[in-house]
Amino acid sequence: MSQAPAGIRVGILIFDQVEVLDFAGPFEVFATTRLDESRRTEADSPFDIRLVAERKRPVTTAGGMMVVPHHDFKDCPALDILVVPGGRGARRELSNIHLMEWLRAQSNGLSLLAGVCTGSMLLGQAGLLEGLRATTHWRSLDWMRDYFPDVMVVEDEFVVDAGSVITSAGISAGIDMALQLVMRFYGQDVARATACYMEYPFPENSRPRQVHKLKAGSRPPVAAGAPDSPAG
Repeated sequence: MSQAPAGIRVGILIFDQVEVLDFAGPFEVFATTRLDESRRTEADSPFDIRLVAERKRPVTTAGGMMVVPHHDFKDCPALDILVVPGGRGARRELSNIHLMEWLRAQSNGLSLLAGVCTGSMLLGQAGLLEGLRATTHWRSLDWMRDYFPDVMVVEDEFVVDAGSVITSAGISAGIDMALQLVMRFYGQDVARATACYMEYPFPENSRPRQVHKLKAGSRPPVAAGAPDSPAG
């Protein structure tokens, strides 16, 4: 396959109470990518990665990490890829009119829109998943079905590729998704080399996502039979 040119600009949304690995996992994948593994130490990533928040102020993540965005909504440059993470703060952001408007506006000029974990719920709220296959954190699958009946919710895949929109399962699955994007733009050899450098198992499409086992394993004995609460 012919490789995409270097300099693909990736924007990663952050907001208060965002799940750290939702955004940091994809960030690390893109930052670690090299087109020539033999020149890793002297070469740069082909991805230009920017953290974007509604306002240019430190964001407090779930767990208390403070993160400073590169851009706010007003000065964000044109992007090729936008990654939307989830986390506890995603619940509040569902009612953020400014975010919804910004997501819709950004979607018009993007090559690819990506949702990690309950970040997919934000894409759904913005009307960007209608008629598409999509997924989210396993605890939020029913939530997605109830909120967005026009979305074809997929629960047996870690990464759901719907062309210009791609969504992933919860938290660490954002790494799988980002590696799939590296493979899409630069080929499997580059993606595998990136995963190898990170000491992360390269995700295989055949790997089953067994939601029923996750649900069974998550129930403490004292709460057996209690309904699952949505993640984020």
